[in-house]
Order: sequence, then C-alpha cells, then structure tokens
Amino acid sequence: MITSPSRRSRTLAAAAATVCALTVSGALPASASASRAEPAAAEAPLLVSLGDSFISGEAGRWAGNSNVSANGYSGTDRAWDPATDKSDPYRVYGSSYDNGCNRSDVAEVQSVTLDVSRLNLACSGATSKAVLLPESGGKPFKGERSQTREMEDVTAGRAVRAVVVSIGGNDLGFSDIITDCASEFLKPFGGEPCAPEAAQQVAQRLPDVRQAAVNTLADVRTALGRAGHPAGSYRLILQSYPSPLPDAGRIRYAAETYDRLRYGGCPFFDKDLSWAHDELVPDISSVLADAADEGGAEFLDLSRSFEGREVCSTSTRQADAAHPPAGDTSEWVRFVTSGIGQGQKQESLHPNRYGQQALGTCLTLQLEQPSGDRRCTNTPGRGPATMRLNSID
Repeated sequence: MITSPSRRSRTLAAAAATVCALTVSGALPASASASRAEPAAAEAPLLVSLGDSFISGEAGRWAGNSNVSANGYSGTDRAWDPATDKSDPYRVYGSSYDNGCNRSDVAEVQSVTLDVSRLNLACSGATSKAVLLPESGGKPFKGERSQTREMEDVTAGRAVRAVVVSIGGNDLGFSDIITDCASEFLKPFGGEPCAPEAAQQVAQRLPDVRQAAVNTLADVRTALGRAGHPAGSYRLILQSYPSPLPDAGRIRYAAETYDRLRYGGCPFFDKDLSWAHDELVPDISSVLADAADEGGAEFLDLSRSFEGREVCSTSTRQADAAHPPAGDTSEWVRFVTSGIGQGQKQESLHPNRYGQQALGTCLTLQLEQPSGDRRCTNTPGRGPATMRLNSID
C-alpha cells in the first residue's frame, strides 16, 4: 500500500496506484496456453468453469491482506518462498500467469470438494465475447480461442457433471465504474461521490448484460450438444458476484481520508461504498437471475456471500506478525494495490484464497442438492468451509 507521509506525495502515488488499478481485467501480453483440464482421475466427470476473473481464480495468490512486508507480507503471499525470500506467481497461477488469465490453484472449481475432474477455462478480463462460439461473435482472448469452442473439443467423449458460468461484470464495465469512483476520492480538491452518475450508466447497460448472459448460456448448450452432451445430462449454473466492499456503516476507517487507501486499500467515499454494496451488486445479481431463468440455467446468488469479510470491513483485520492470516479473521477480498512490490494491479478487489475457497464451498453445496436456484451466505465469524445455502423463493 501507499505509505508516503505528505498529502501531495500520497495523492500522486495514490493516483498512479489506483487509476487502472481496480481492473477486473488484465492487460498482460496475450499468449496461447495449454488445455486447462487436469488429468482425468479414473475418468471422474468434468466440472467446467467458464467466464471471467471472479471464477478464473484471480487474486488466489493472496491469503488475506497485509501492509507488513516481512515474511511474504505476514504470510499472505502464497507465492513467497521463505527459502529464497522471493515470490514466484507461477506457483499459484501456473502457465496462465503468462497471459494474465490467472487461473489459480484455489479457483472455485479447484476448491470444490467433490469427486470430479476440473476444467477451468475462465480468464481474467473476459467479456461474453471471449466465451461465445465464433459463429455467435465469439473472439479469441489473450491468445486463447473462445471458451465454449475450447470446451466443445475438450469435453467430447467425457462425462460432464456441471458447467458453471460467471459473466457480465466486464460487459457492464464494472472496472471502469469502480476506477472512476476511486479517482474521484483521490482528487486533492473537488472530488465527489460517483454514485449518482454511475447509477445512471449501470441502469442503461444492465439490459445488455442480461442479453449477453442469455446468449452465453445458449452457446454453452450448443457447444455441449455438439460434443455429445444432450440437455439433461449435465447441470448448467449461472452465478452472480460477491460484493468486494462493505457499506459505509461497516468500514474500519470512519473518516473519508487517505487512510482508506494508504492502510486499508478501500479508497471510496461513504456514499459510493453504500451504493456499490446496497444497489450495484444486488442489481447485477437480479439481472443475472433473470438471465438464468430465460436461459434455462440454475442460479447461484453470491451477492451476500462475503458479508462481513469484505475489504476494510469492521469484522476483519489485516495480518501482521502477531495476527497471522486466517479464514475466520482475514478479509476474503484482495485490497486495492498499486502492483509495485505487492502483486499485480489486476488482482485488486477480487476474491483471494479464502474468498475462492468460500465460493468453492458454495458450489459444492449447490451440486450436492437437486437442481434449483439458491443463495449462498457465510457464517459470521467462521471460515470458508462453513458457508450456508438457502433456496430462493
């Protein structure tokens, strides 16, 4: 995080750290990568994940957050090797680190505790165009062909238990919206909450997000059908997004000062925090629920799955020498970081190791139940293994 003592230096450093730091997408050079399917374990059925960074495993490198750099940021950097005192992101992201897809070893499908083989085709920064079939307008992304086209080939001749999709955030332009909100907070003079204007933009874009999700689900079915998997032989799940930020009433840094960036990694006005938590995330979830209904998919509502575990939430704490990271005390979301020294900018505001394990628990619970629409929430004060699932009326 930023630790410069003067307001001017904090402002300049913070602006460089945050404008473009809050990206849902990545911007590394594209390069082709090998198939993301793990070796078949006695031909266990495949569990496939498609979509964007929230399911690819972005930020899985981090177990909580810390501003103390010693010992791999107080043990939060899972890529850190104590023997060499160096970090190697390939230990977490494998070859997907080369093109920025950042499929982590604790991504949602990797964290599922079921007898399945895992195929993670999701990629950080993906819009629906990266998932759609080529004949539907699908395009290569970061050197990889469309996700449904890849899935069609890889699943041919293999049993498929379920396909879970996370899509819509990048079609909405979520990263640009959040970046604009942070930029307003960082202005030395005249900064104002972004919520009034951003809410209008979101309202205009949500219908297109809904249609993009519907089209994506249709192409998933088409690709699976061509691979020999008729409807009814697998489960199709569309999930929503957890809120990375608390509302203004639950933020550790009560004053709207640069401490929110410098120490907490949550540089937002109170009004914007509450808007993002109370309106933006639920509105996206509602639209995706409608898309799942039209597209014939199950809906997994994750909008409140991180309640109390968000960045800067009063019920969490950062790790330090006296408080090692833990799933029942740490934040489940990566804080905003400049990408200088402590990871990548694109990891900001994504589920970290604990968050991804929690989402893996949610998906496990969903797949253990008959088909249906459900909402996943956490157990206050407990870790990622104690998530709860309830039917949506």
